Amino acid sequence: MSAEEILAQIEQFETAFDTYNQKMLSGMKEFSEKLSSIWKNIKILKDENATLVETIKDQDAHLETLRTESESLDKKIQELKTTKEGLTSKCTEYTTELERLTSKQKEPEFQLTNLTSKLSEVNDRIKSRESEKTQLDQKKVENSQLEEQKKKEFEQKQVELEKKIGILKQQNFFTSFVIENSDQDIFEVDIIATILEKGKCNMNEMKKQLDLTPIMAVRTIKQLAVQGIIELNEDTNEIALP
Repeated sequence: MSAEEILAQIEQFETAFDTYNQKMLSGMKEFSEKLSSIWKNIKILKDENATLVETIKDQDAHLETLRTESESLDKKIQELKTTKEGLTSKCTEYTTELERLTSKQKEPEFQLTNLTSKLSEVNDRIKSRESEKTQLDQKKVENSQLEEQKKKEFEQKQVELEKKIGILKQQNFFTSFVIENSDQDIFEVDIIATILEKGKCNMNEMKKQLDLTPIMAVRTIKQLAVQGIIELNEDTNEIALP
């Protein structure tokens, strides 16, 4: 091999070495940059990891606190449930008692309603009876007044009748004397006495009062009329003293 060929190969080798060296430097630079970037990322991740660890610690502490509070709340809930059961039992007891008292209260209310209804009926009856009594009292007053009036009229008529009898006695002195002093059952005397007592009477009524047969009674009355001792209206059968 000649010197020129050796120099040419050396130049090629140097050129190749320079190229390799440049590539090597370029690769090292790129690797260094990447390594620096990775280190930065690792540092960031490390910082984030530290923060995350602290956060986890805080969360664990908070979780422990929450667990403690949860246990405390569980105890309180259990206590409240126990209290609730007691209150529910009392509520049931009071509700039952209230229903019993309400039912018991309604019973006198129902009785009161019945009594009020009966009282109303009794009041209506009392008012009706009082109204009837008022009417009866009014009728009693009216009857009393009417009775008093009739009594006065009767007394007045009796006085007038006594006056008439007195006048008749004066006008028929002999007949009156015979009637008042006769001890025997004289039918003529009975007839005259009846007329003097009543003023006038009907012959049919007179026949019933005399202890005679109807024929004898009529004959006796007509004989007295013929003698002028009495007056007989044969149309009306009324008998009176003249």
